Amino acid sequence: MLESDFNHTTSDYIINREISWLHFNGRVLQEAIDPATPLAERIKFLGIFSNNRDEFFRVRVGSLNRMIKLEREDLKEDPKLILSQIKEIVVQQERVFTETYFTIVSELAGEGIHIINEKELDAEQGKFVKQFYREELRQYLYPMMLQDFQKITSIKDGSIYLAVELKSSSEGQNVNYALIKVPQKSLSRFLILPSKNDHHFIILLDDVIRYCLGDIFSIFGYDTFNAYTIKITRDAELDLDEDISKSFLEKMSLGIKQRKKGVPVRFVYDEKIPENFLKKITRKLKISGEDSMRGGGRYHNFKDFMAFPKIGAEKLFYPAFPPLANKNIPANTSIIKILKERDLLLHFPYQSFQYILDLLREASIDPDVTEIKMTFYRAAKYSNAVNALVNAARNGKKVTVFLEIQARFDEEANITLAGKLHDEGVKIVPTIPGYKVHCKLICIKRSEADQDVFYANISTGNFNESTANIYADESLLTARQEISTEVDMVFRLFETRLYNPEFNNLIVSPFYTRKFFINLIDTEIRNAKQGKDAWAIVKVNSIVDRKMALKLYEASQAGVKLKLIVRGICVLIPGMDGVSENIEVISIVDRFLEHSRIFVFCNDNDHQYYIGSSDWMPRNLDNRIEVTVPVADKELRKELWDLLQIQLNDNCKARISGSGFINEYRKTDSKNPVRSQFEIYKYFKNKII
Repeated sequence: MLESDFNHTTSDYIINREISWLHFNGRVLQEAIDPATPLAERIKFLGIFSNNRDEFFRVRVGSLNRMIKLEREDLKEDPKLILSQIKEIVVQQERVFTETYFTIVSELAGEGIHIINEKELDAEQGKFVKQFYREELRQYLYPMMLQDFQKITSIKDGSIYLAVELKSSSEGQNVNYALIKVPQKSLSRFLILPSKNDHHFIILLDDVIRYCLGDIFSIFGYDTFNAYTIKITRDAELDLDEDISKSFLEKMSLGIKQRKKGVPVRFVYDEKIPENFLKKITRKLKISGEDSMRGGGRYHNFKDFMAFPKIGAEKLFYPAFPPLANKNIPANTSIIKILKERDLLLHFPYQSFQYILDLLREASIDPDVTEIKMTFYRAAKYSNAVNALVNAARNGKKVTVFLEIQARFDEEANITLAGKLHDEGVKIVPTIPGYKVHCKLICIKRSEADQDVFYANISTGNFNESTANIYADESLLTARQEISTEVDMVFRLFETRLYNPEFNNLIVSPFYTRKFFINLIDTEIRNAKQGKDAWAIVKVNSIVDRKMALKLYEASQAGVKLKLIVRGICVLIPGMDGVSENIEVISIVDRFLEHSRIFVFCNDNDHQYYIGSSDWMPRNLDNRIEVTVPVADKELRKELWDLLQIQLNDNCKARISGSGFINEYRKTDSKNPVRSQFEIYKYFKNKII
């Protein structure tokens, strides 16, 4: 089916991507509501929801505002209409969010964990807070007087400020106003107060400042203070200088600085702030437009609740899932030696990321290893993977790193990391303007019997020790030369730019990924029409590409059975008679973030298995360097199949959406609960017993 076949009804079959993303974030909010989620974890999901929403406004709403200013007439959808729909959904979600927060706070109090404000402190707690202010907090507070305030760019994106009204009981003293940045990046947002009789008390940093306003301003004659939270979210798009005399790093650095001065796309404030005070602030900050402003509660930047303190009973938190061993990797055994005999597949976070670090460490000291190449998209803040590469360079290995400077919101950290690696003798391959490198690759070259032998790692997720504990990803390690030599070819593509590679095994964007998957779906369509078994199981983060969505509709109409596991955006609608009745879509949101991409096609019962870094989005298919790899080993295929079947049977954390309903918890015929992430952990644990 071609897009033109839908004529003017395409919008009835393709959901707007921004709206679908808000539905995804609604599933995150459901985790904060779900009683099956431990109580302290529920408040963390409020933080995740808030952090997601901030990024949505910085990126997606910022882009829609730009479209409106450009007044383009070739757009398929009206950005003003989309913004109106976004506002409606956000208001509804905010209402649920606020109700959920107060419910959780009440339930935490029932468990002996009390979140209190500055007015609820007793004398002993007040003394503790004052001491904390003098010894820790005071050095980070630098009030800005509103009347003297000069630059809107002084208000930092994503930070919260207390807008303080200063009054004096003395005659002749004028009312004054100040802004104080809450230093939640320098200090924890949560101050844990002394416990009493097994009861725990927490006060937010905002309220600590409120309690100590007299210590800050009383020397100026003020004795009455009212403080209200405000926050600006800015457009996060990078505008890169076109000056050809500047290096790409210089352009990126300048772009990052400009981002910090981006156009405000959202201004939120405590709705209890007096109207005249609000007008003074918005005039000073040059905030205008009803759509950019929203009144809310006393607290903002709930993203900090992702780091809610771990206090209270164990039942308030997820049970421990310590990373498991891989049964095919005995302790104190050379991973390179194992790869000579068989492929390995690691499953994070169920299995330990330490195996990747062990491989890099082994390669860094192996006298026969001559070269290591690796991509980084988002490295951990304190990365042992980086340390292993530095050690390899010090040991005389040739080390090459492709570090994606354009990784959104990690640009600054990656520029700093590039400098560190370069200083240690690591070759840094510069980014490719216009094409983000999103693939996750390691290539190790070893000299064996006077020949170069390659070992490779192709992963669905970042080489990041921190996220490997919470992101569910697959990572293939192989010494199959038909695969590993092509991984080396990808690195040569990075280095030469003019090199036009031909891959026989790897599927690489932007060259072939779209065509490859279209061909696989077309094969299933032909087989279905011939009465053969025809099906596919696809697990991705997002399905956004319209052409891929319409191809899936075509496959459904031909009788191909499609089971899709899509965590985030999904623009197609399953289950519509005559259009998508053979498509089933589930989305799983639970304690781990589902991040892997797995593809299984029936292929006339010659099943084909693939994992990779690419979602089905235009950017991944057409504008990024992505790598998908076939999985040939029968045992590893069985593991992937088992994982997919466990997830497809999830009846606890899987949600479904369709025509007329959104984010309904999925029910199955099974009388037994199947919480897939917990079942997968048991699955791998049983393999090593």
